[in-house]
Amino acid sequence: MPELPEVEVVRRGLERWVAGRTIEDVEVLHPRAVRRHPAGGVDFAARLRGETVGVPQRRGKYLWLPLAGRDLSVLGHLGMSGQLLVQPADAPDEKHLRIRVRFDDAAGTELRFVDQRTFGGLSLHDNTPDGLPDVIAHIARDPLDPLFDEAAYHLALRAKRSTVKRALLDQSLISGVGNIYADEALWRARLHYERPTAALTRPRSAELLGHVRDVMNAALAVGGTSFDSLYVNVNGESGYFDRSLDAYGREDEPCRRCGTPMRRRPWMNRSSYFCPRCQRPPRVVS
Repeated sequence: MPELPEVEVVRRGLERWVAGRTIEDVEVLHPRAVRRHPAGGVDFAARLRGETVGVPQRRGKYLWLPLAGRDLSVLGHLGMSGQLLVQPADAPDEKHLRIRVRFDDAAGTELRFVDQRTFGGLSLHDNTPDGLPDVIAHIARDPLDPLFDEAAYHLALRAKRSTVKRALLDQSLISGVGNIYADEALWRARLHYERPTAALTRPRSAELLGHVRDVMNAALAVGGTSFDSLYVNVNGESGYFDRSLDAYGREDEPCRRCGTPMRRRPWMNRSSYFCPRCQRPPRVVS
């Protein structure tokens, strides 16, 4: 699934091409694309007609389009293969086009939600007083948020009594980090994914957080990570950070730091990639 850098790339594209435009019509082409909107596709389309899109927002991996002057937002769930594309209105429909949003201006472009696997979708929600869709009010701030509280994060990390990678993926502690960038940050910090969080000192957790920010900013600079055609920006272009990955996907390749072959281990229905020399596993106390 897309992580913070990929979602932020999409958000920036939407801010450029969609913000401030008024919706003329919405066409729901597949019911699963609005399954998180309980009233259904007809209601979803009717409630959006005539609304003006505000500045797109993001928290962690979650992206939403606030409606100007309203306490409502359209939340985008990208899932495994969801794409929000800004396309010329006369461009051929994509094979897996699920929702089309037309605008009442002369820009000549429309917003399309394309989703091959139909795990994602769009839904309309009330906002909290902080401007978040109410269904994601529990999501923590992400490490690139200027209001992210490092001291509180460190205390929560120590209190969690978990392992470091589990804590990085816990969206109630820190949002936006997924499997790829967790492995990258842990490699940079020379930490094994099973290191207990209770053993992390304040300087060590601050160092790890710095690596999380660095790897995400580096990915943002090149448009995120694309392993296939399922993740693209609003113009249909892939990101290139996969060429710069130091850990993820590099099983049996030499560690870029010490030359030891990288390893992959099954982990929570995913995989963890690490260097067995640079990221030694914690000692098991019998």
